[in-house]
Amino acid sequence: MVFNSLEFVIFFAVFYAAYRLLPHRPQNWLLLVASYYFYAAWDWRFLGLLIGSTVVDYSVALYLGRPHAPAHRRRVLWISIAFNLGVLGFFKYYGFFADNLQNLLASVGVGIALPTLHVILPIGISFYTFMTMSYVIDVYRREIEPTRDLLDFAVFVAFFPHLVAGPILRAASLLPQIAAPRAPTREQLSDGAWLVGWGLVKKVFVADNLASVVDTVFRNPDASGLEVLIGVYAFAFQIYGDFSGYSDIARGLSKWMGIELNLNFLFPYFVRSPQEFWRHWHISLSTWLRDYLYVPLGGNRVSRWLTYRNLVVTMVLGGLWHGAAWPFVIWGIYQGLILVAYRGGAELGRGSRWIAALERPAWKAVGWVVMFHLTCYGWLIFRADSAATIAGMTGALFTNWATPLPRAGDLALRLLFYAGPLVAVHAWEAWRRDLNAVPRLPLVARYAVCVALAYLTVLFGQFGGSQFIYFQF
Repeated sequence: MVFNSLEFVIFFAVFYAAYRLLPHRPQNWLLLVASYYFYAAWDWRFLGLLIGSTVVDYSVALYLGRPHAPAHRRRVLWISIAFNLGVLGFFKYYGFFADNLQNLLASVGVGIALPTLHVILPIGISFYTFMTMSYVIDVYRREIEPTRDLLDFAVFVAFFPHLVAGPILRAASLLPQIAAPRAPTREQLSDGAWLVGWGLVKKVFVADNLASVVDTVFRNPDASGLEVLIGVYAFAFQIYGDFSGYSDIARGLSKWMGIELNLNFLFPYFVRSPQEFWRHWHISLSTWLRDYLYVPLGGNRVSRWLTYRNLVVTMVLGGLWHGAAWPFVIWGIYQGLILVAYRGGAELGRGSRWIAALERPAWKAVGWVVMFHLTCYGWLIFRADSAATIAGMTGALFTNWATPLPRAGDLALRLLFYAGPLVAVHAWEAWRRDLNAVPRLPLVARYAVCVALAYLTVLFGQFGGSQFIYFQF
């Protein structure tokens, strides 16, 4: 069941009608039942895994909230971490590591046949395991008090708008909203309508139409450099439209329930450094990696070289979070290296004239163009299905620009047509520094934009109920 399907529209309409009629406690019971039904619609067999994760971390947090000896608390914390990482590792990474270990041993003459498991990846497992882990760690650190209400905690974990593709929520922000009576305000209803509508435009009109452009290029081993460039641009806007579209819809649906979710994207393609990018792209994951991995490793409170190590290790594990495949590992290494390069450059040039010159408008524009293309090359790595594909497409970018113009022109026109409205609205929002810049336009302009977007989506949108890209992570 996906947001862009008739099945979900019917599900949500029935759920919401009942939700608005019920008082607080029955609302939470309805939310839990609806969330479990929503998850079971994907594969009911994994519902037990979601419930098991909920019960284990609820129980562990209750223990950690009591005044036990530090050594006992630490051991119980590791039970929770081992459980969550063990479940995640088994379902998501066993095959990857088993295959690579087997190949490595074979290369040195040791032939070992490791068991092969054909395991289906439970949808959303990377998101809800990170949520429950952060909750337990926060309780262990005495940053929050554990909830004693199992219903509230179960709703926190399974809350269906964000369950399968985030954002990765923190208990400190969501649990109090679940525990308290709530009713959507007029502003939340209005903002929610814009977020749901705009999110559907991003998904149905932008992302799903650009998918064919991207597939045409990435499935063609003989694509020229120009075609690769167009395909990479298309994927940059496809993945942004797809993932930020999901986040917008999730936030909009939650606003209709009187619940505020964290912002997950904030103009990520209008930045000038990788540090800025990760403060604006998939914010819930980047802050999770910062707070629960980078900082415990020492962050930037250690020597320069250890800081660089921490950046690379964090980004490699962030790449692996996305999937058990070498392109994600390479993408993580790449992201870590450009973080190190930018940080090292800033440290070497601190106080120099050329650093000050970079703040001039012309150099700001150059910095934005460079960073956008570094990001796009990262998307080439991310989207490729193998290291060989990465090498081949990279080679084409630098050596093969002979291409029939009609073929490249068709790809370019489709890119401009489908990404153009997204870029226009996004640029206006960034200029106004306001993600609700369109709803705040004067009445006539606001309706003109909304009607134009609706017109394009109805005429050219892909309404096949396709899955969102991040469902596979």
